[in-house]
Amino acid sequence: MIDREARMRKRLAMVALGLLALPGLAKSKKIVLPAYVLKAHTVAVLIDPDAGIAYDDPRANQVAQKDVETALLKWGRFEPVISTQDADLIIVVRRGTGKLVDQTIADPRQNNRPGMIDPTSGGLAVGGQRGRPLDASDSGQPSASPTGVHPQTEVGATDDSFVVYEGKVEGPLEHPAAWRYTGRDGLRPHGVPAVDEFRKMVAEAEKAASKNP
Repeated sequence: MIDREARMRKRLAMVALGLLALPGLAKSKKIVLPAYVLKAHTVAVLIDPDAGIAYDDPRANQVAQKDVETALLKWGRFEPVISTQDADLIIVVRRGTGKLVDQTIADPRQNNRPGMIDPTSGGLAVGGQRGRPLDASDSGQPSASPTGVHPQTEVGATDDSFVVYEGKVEGPLEHPAAWRYTGRDGLRPHGVPAVDEFRKMVAEAEKAASKNP
């Protein structure tokens, strides 16, 4: 009985490997960006609301946020804005912890940035108060005071993430993402590979759209 079960498991494993070897299944599907991405002009970059503050690098997510905004400014395709109400797209970033399980600090104030984005010769500066900041939920209402900062455990957030959502909709982060990138050092300063990959995707989508308007 045991030998029969072992042979059955082996046979199923071989079938599964054979299916993976088929050309039609081995290739990943080509990603098609939604039309609203190509029509977008403004973008707001937010820190993932679920991301915690690392004990060893407390400003990692804020630095990644500014690096992404700087890379977008250099690209010139989209205009970074502070308010999610003014954004055609919302990009959510999160620096990976590099660990399968890590202790961080939950703080809802990470996305509370008053002011405007001002490109400078050295990169990017944020300043100039323009009303109260908005909550990451894009409800259109000013963010409330945090109920409390507390430790939390992050599981599986080993890699950097960069996710694009449609803006100017109710609860944008609750909608399916238009595109996502996850990888080690995807939000690396100066280079920001995630922005480079997104740039390639947009270029391919625009090229395809020009052939099939």
